[in-house]
Amino acid sequence: MGGVPYDVVSHDRRPARKGNRTMMHRTVAEVMTRDVATASPEASLKTVAWSLAYNDVSALPVVDTHHHPIGIVSEADLLRRQAGLPEAEGRDQPGGTAAVDHRTMDARTAADLMSTPLLTARPSWGIVETARFLNERGVKRLPVIDDTGTLVGIVSRSDLLRPMLRRDDAIHEEIVDEVLGRTLRLTPGGVTVTVQEGVVTLSGTVEERSSIPIIEHLCVSVDGVVSVDQSLAYAVDDLQPNHDPAPDADNT
Repeated sequence: MGGVPYDVVSHDRRPARKGNRTMMHRTVAEVMTRDVATASPEASLKTVAWSLAYNDVSALPVVDTHHHPIGIVSEADLLRRQAGLPEAEGRDQPGGTAAVDHRTMDARTAADLMSTPLLTARPSWGIVETARFLNERGVKRLPVIDDTGTLVGIVSRSDLLRPMLRRDDAIHEEIVDEVLGRTLRLTPGGVTVTVQEGVVTLSGTVEERSSIPIIEHLCVSVDGVVSVDQSLAYAVDDLQPNHDPAPDADNT
């Protein structure tokens, strides 16, 4: 907690790759909140509290005059300040009591109380990697900045859950049209796809055995998919040196 130096921490991310095919997930830019309520460093704690309530949010990025985020102040910060409680991550002291941060107790402005260094995200980050990053760092939200460090949005845990709300028919359409059709160019009807509660079931026959894990991997990568069950057969076992036909394939 506390003021200067204002340190913003960001981490570059790249889309996951499978061979030379880029696996694209939905990005932070597609789920983040763009109209972000903010606070100035000089804002009083009373003003911060009113802004939190008026905008119905649990935290405010603190931005400088260039709209660059330099910290974040939350309801939890204000409550600890109000109740005279120690830092949430404060270590127990001898006697079983936690140390009170006197800078927090003396805070009068957003800059005094805000959390730093500030973790941020980029609009191009995938939602899967962003969710992992939130979990690893134990935070609930990330301000989103562009290449100039300007605040362009904020992404929260609930935002990242939106793809899980995709309808089964939308998932089915993407797998059939995009994954099997445009990406893998499989013969229509060769693979049957059903989706129920986000669980994808694949059945049918493909030409080569090596394509099965690729199909499964691409389907798992579709946003909203919970898991993939497959019972795909194959005509040619191209994973064997002589490309032997599968035992149940027609050899005539």
